[in-house]
Amino acid sequence: MTGRLAVLVALLLLPATASLASDAIRAVEAFVARLAGVSVSEVAIEQTFTLYHPDGRHPQSGGEQRVWLKVPRRQRVEEVVEGRRTVRVVVGDRAWERAHDGRVYEVPVDREHERTYLIMPLRRTAADLLAEWRALGVRDDVSHVTRVNGRLLTVIGAQPGERNVPSVWLDAEHGVVRFVRRERLPKGEVLVDLAFSEHRPITSGFAFPYRQEAFVDGKLLLLVVVRSVTLNGGIPDDLFEADALRRGK
Repeated sequence: MTGRLAVLVALLLLPATASLASDAIRAVEAFVARLAGVSVSEVAIEQTFTLYHPDGRHPQSGGEQRVWLKVPRRQRVEEVVEGRRTVRVVVGDRAWERAHDGRVYEVPVDREHERTYLIMPLRRTAADLLAEWRALGVRDDVSHVTRVNGRLLTVIGAQPGERNVPSVWLDAEHGVVRFVRRERLPKGEVLVDLAFSEHRPITSGFAFPYRQEAFVDGKLLLLVVVRSVTLNGGIPDDLFEADALRRGK
């Protein structure tokens, strides 16, 4: 390619790239603006979950979860598996876990694997969301619009036909309905695909996905079925205190 031709190609591509980037930004800004009037300070969720065999076809184990979120950045997860109960509390950048035997440990905060923050962008701007997605490998200078099950979605981070690159699939009404990322595990790099569906309205202008699935390299790993979602129900502050957790709260 001659130098002059290369310059012409670059000039032709730059406007298209800028347009794709602005399309992604506009889609995220529109969704965040839609939530501007939604006042949510607390969320309580009850759900069941099923873990699948690596073949993706056979259930291996399951349990129940109760999740409490309180803005800003407080979370409590109570989980029961085969009669054993564990509790995890996250406050800002610190987290504690009480094992089924009652012992309490401080543990690392793992925001990258937190589904709830993907589907409930509480008090975050469009710039905040895009920055979080970029940190997970999503390119916000690439996007396209597609139709899935009759709904228009903006796909951020992937071109048409690309299925194995980090991307966010954004529904103008429901928010993130799919999140794809690459993750390095002991066995090597895998493709993790999170799918959110069966949305139900829980307040004016906001719906919550009652079915959540996680696939690894195309095989189902985790299925979450939500039983109930309650907003602003008055969650006690001591549910998020490490000292209370040590006392068995």
